[in-house]
Amino acid sequence: MELIFAGLKLADTHEDMYRNIVSLRITEHLFDDLSDEEADWQTAIELELRTKPATYISATPIIHRPFEEAAWNEAIGFPFRTWSRSRYSDGSFGVWYGSDTLATTIYETVYHWRNHLLADAGFTDSGIKVERRVHLVRCDAALVDLRNLVKQHPKLVDGFDYTLTHQVGGRLHREGHPGLVTESARCKGNVFAVMNPAVLSNPRPTCYLTYTTTRNGVKVERAPGEVLFTI
Repeated sequence: MELIFAGLKLADTHEDMYRNIVSLRITEHLFDDLSDEEADWQTAIELELRTKPATYISATPIIHRPFEEAAWNEAIGFPFRTWSRSRYSDGSFGVWYGSDTLATTIYETVYHWRNHLLADAGFTDSGIKVERRVHLVRCDAALVDLRNLVKQHPKLVDGFDYTLTHQVGGRLHREGHPGLVTESARCKGNVFAVMNPAVLSNPRPTCYLTYTTTRNGVKVERAPGEVLFTI
């Protein structure tokens, strides 16, 4: 691993990244089982907002609104609160992943949805669907750039073995680096692994997607009936 860190370069990053998360296209009314009146649903929502402890402190509290907190929690905060094992984390800390293009984030999330979440649960049938929402999120940080090291260290993009990347991610997290940029292991594109939520801002939704398993892969729709491609 020492060879990887010798002569590392930084990528001075100031750009929007695509963040792809599970989300319904149509909002569910979580309080509709308490009353048949929509006004009562809104009253319950407002009560929850007033009494629920804040999980996000706005950098500009004078203009902060509840929808800003919700967007931040969904598009940025979740992986820093709910740690999980991933390419650059052994599960002992959180990592936020974004991509440089919509296609890259689709290839990455389709792989993990089908080959980990569904396969691990024994779901292999055709016709299984999941709905997702894609956000654009701003990143402003000097990120460790691993892209020029992939040819010399192919384990950085190994499809199954995360031993090396766990070592790299663990060191960057331990030493307080904001994150890294590297090549995607699933397609031609760049992946950003961010370890400090302070460098992320301005989340806003850009589109919805639906993934459907088929006999040969996963069908991706942007609008119902509008197939982008099949992976």
